[in-house]
Amino acid sequence: MAVRESVANAVKHGNKLDETKQVEVTFLNSDAGFEITVRDFGAGFAIEDIPDPTNPENLLKASGRGILFMRSFMDEVEWTNHSGGGLLVRMMKRR
Repeated sequence: MAVRESVANAVKHGNKLDETKQVEVTFLNSDAGFEITVRDFGAGFAIEDIPDPTNPENLLKASGRGILFMRSFMDEVEWTNHSGGGLLVRMMKRR
């Protein structure tokens, strides 16, 4: 579910549904765990600007739970604005 949400966010929010822009997904299986990265080619964003989905004023909104799902299902989640453009999401599930 975390990977699906990250890819959906990359397509919709990162690339703004622009079919000419790619979404790159990589998987790395190691002794430490399973690492997934998702990169879009949009403008990037600051994670601190995203509203808290657990705030009572946001509970009934139709969207805004993707990042909550990523944080809930994965052990580590990081967002980085990529130097080549776009946003890179790194998610780790430890063994």
